[in-house]
Amino acid sequence: MNPVSGTLSSAESPVTTEAASLPAWLTAFTPRPGLANGHVQTIVGDIYPRPAFTLSCTADEVVVDSVDNSRVLCHCHWQSGAGVGRRLTLVLVHGLEGSSDSRYIQGLAVRAWRAGCNVVRMNMRNCGGTDTLTPTLYHSALSGDVGAVVEHYTAKFQLERVALVGYSMGGNLVLKLAGEWGERGPLCAVATVCPAIDLAASSDALHAPRNRFYEWHFLRRLMRRYKRKAGLFPQIYSVNGLGPIRSLRDFDDKIVARYCGFRDADDYYYRAASARVLGCIAVPALILRAQDDPFIRFTAETRATIEANPRIAMAETRHGGHCAFLSTALGEEIHWAEATVMRYLLETAGERHGS
Repeated sequence: MNPVSGTLSSAESPVTTEAASLPAWLTAFTPRPGLANGHVQTIVGDIYPRPAFTLSCTADEVVVDSVDNSRVLCHCHWQSGAGVGRRLTLVLVHGLEGSSDSRYIQGLAVRAWRAGCNVVRMNMRNCGGTDTLTPTLYHSALSGDVGAVVEHYTAKFQLERVALVGYSMGGNLVLKLAGEWGERGPLCAVATVCPAIDLAASSDALHAPRNRFYEWHFLRRLMRRYKRKAGLFPQIYSVNGLGPIRSLRDFDDKIVARYCGFRDADDYYYRAASARVLGCIAVPALILRAQDDPFIRFTAETRATIEANPRIAMAETRHGGHCAFLSTALGEEIHWAEATVMRYLLETAGERHGS
């Protein structure tokens, strides 16, 4: 599938001139009145009320590194009846300092469940209250953790089709794994919302004056988590001698690089960025991105790689903020990105593509 070129208009009409040639799974995005601003979309999208999450689930600790017994916590929703492994299974991966209980993850889980899919809501290492399950920190290069989760449940349920969905940092992880796995099954599709593909560019954008609010928010939570980790594993981590940490790049340079095997922040950003392997993606892959996202940036080289890979579809809207995309639609359809992701996955990896 060729990339979806250019921009979806934010004009008042729900169907634009550009929308006339869009694929069936993609509708034009019109922001909710008063939310035609990336910062407002981002903030309101984070706090917008949703129905109570009532799906029952099972919780598993999945080993992602047998050397140090690092585990991640997954909340799973398996459809009943025979042939559960033949159903499309979605593995959902949250963003930086999120969890399997992030509301956008829960919202997509409900949609996928209603569509007849199995759903695995994966926590990255340490997230979702799981600091004791691993002696390590979590970071953007751990695409192998997503792969370990897929392999675990594939062996357990003989899964035939698995699609990955990632938001922001999670989007980078699932795209990175897709590039590393190529045509390896049972991976059959990937969908991302505002993925942090170019880590260096996005980290630097977070430090811009107009984005310091977001950077401080992330830093406060990351430093709180690091201090908790140092309390749990004092033989590994120390809060002394770090010096001032005033940016996400400082955190990545002085903590992530130091304790996770990278030379410095630049080495980490290079090795962890999915931008390096986008050209190797061999399954249908969706990238949703808003042009007014406050801090996610794509380089010209990354755009060229995306455009050159016929398996990647990229849809950019003029508005939408970071992982928000609150539209003029009614009810649960206000969450345009979630609705689009589900339509895309059912179109590219649904029952008609399987057994």
